[in-house]
Amino acid sequence: MIELGVNIDHVATVRQARRTYEPDPVIAAALAEQGGADGITFHLREDRRHIQDRDVEVLMKTVSVKTNMEMACDDVVLKIACQLKPTWGLLVPENRQEVTTEGGLDVIADSGRIKNAIKQLKDAGILTSLFIDPDPAQVHASVELGVDAVELHTGPYALAKHDSVALELARLQQAGRTASDAGIRLHAGHGLNYANVRPIAGLPNMTEMNIGHSIVSRAVMVGMREAVAEMRRILDLAG
Repeated sequence: MIELGVNIDHVATVRQARRTYEPDPVIAAALAEQGGADGITFHLREDRRHIQDRDVEVLMKTVSVKTNMEMACDDVVLKIACQLKPTWGLLVPENRQEVTTEGGLDVIADSGRIKNAIKQLKDAGILTSLFIDPDPAQVHASVELGVDAVELHTGPYALAKHDSVALELARLQQAGRTASDAGIRLHAGHGLNYANVRPIAGLPNMTEMNIGHSIVSRAVMVGMREAVAEMRRILDLAG
């Protein structure tokens, strides 16, 4: 069965728009669990634009499924992760000007800094994953650093039109095969929604998908528990 990680960042984005206490991403996480989420994903950014330190602390005390903490190779955020010990530490690139994560880590060019972050997480007993573009060379570089998984960036696939969809899907399939052949877990995420998720869920050896914006958008209309349950049903049929 493909595991569904629900990203609750956008619930916090709505809250931070008014700098108030609602909607609470911690409550959203609990409802996501009730809807069938296998994990809760959250990104503690350096600029704290959505998820706050308090959120991470309470989530780690209340979430009963696995936790997946996204972070840059930032010493302050890494220290928080190592203290609170989420199940997974997902290293991602950050750009202060971006609306959301725009691409994968360049593991080849930045291996030293990433290696150091991986070591800190592993020393704390945290499983490690890298968010990378679907490039076999980046997969190989990730494997050499000893990660437990790679999460393939599905953004270009999600934005593709017409013939480009098949090309982007082929890129993901090739990178996924490289990861599986190396014996690490294959995850995917970014831009996935109820209409485009099935082909990604159908990739060989796909084990986990992290989905946020589309589920939170759907939840605005039908509620978090039902929105997660709908995605859970799609993945169950695909897997």
